[in-house]
Amino acid sequence: MKKTIIRSAVILAILSSFNTYAADQGIEKCISTVQKQKTGEIVKLEKLNAEGKAVYEIEIEDANGFEWEFMCDVNSGKVFETESEVSSVNSLAFKSKMKVTEEDAKAIALKAYPGVIEEVEYEIEANGDASYEFDIVNSKNVETKVEVDAATGKIIEVAIEEWQIGEEADETK
Repeated sequence: MKKTIIRSAVILAILSSFNTYAADQGIEKCISTVQKQKTGEIVKLEKLNAEGKAVYEIEIEDANGFEWEFMCDVNSGKVFETESEVSSVNSLAFKSKMKVTEEDAKAIALKAYPGVIEEVEYEIEANGDASYEFDIVNSKNVETKVEVDAATGKIIEVAIEEWQIGEEADETK
């Protein structure tokens, strides 16, 4: 119950923060689009610069406790990517696709984007592929999200975090 109240407060803070994020007019549209696709509570909202494109990453926890991540175009309000999260590399859905160890994936991400890894997420793409997502903070305190394919070791997505509201309770550091 306490968790629900805190999450509800986060959502209210997001929706009432339009003065702070005046340039981010697509928030309501993206949240509405995501909630039509998956019911649940918003646990985190981030604004990212993904290779020059402004996007929101909205994380939802459904009634069964599963977490879903949606990438939504700031300008159009359209969701263009959906991923589910698993708790570890030992999840059957992740492990069955994994050929690259977490340590090797970290080395790949840090070689391309030096810094300190603040968070690791284990994701299942819409097509069933597994990927690691590393949040790396560099010496200038800029956070970069680097997604590494767990089968090939290739960097498949990079985004710079502009701001974040909320946090998952079980984030892996």
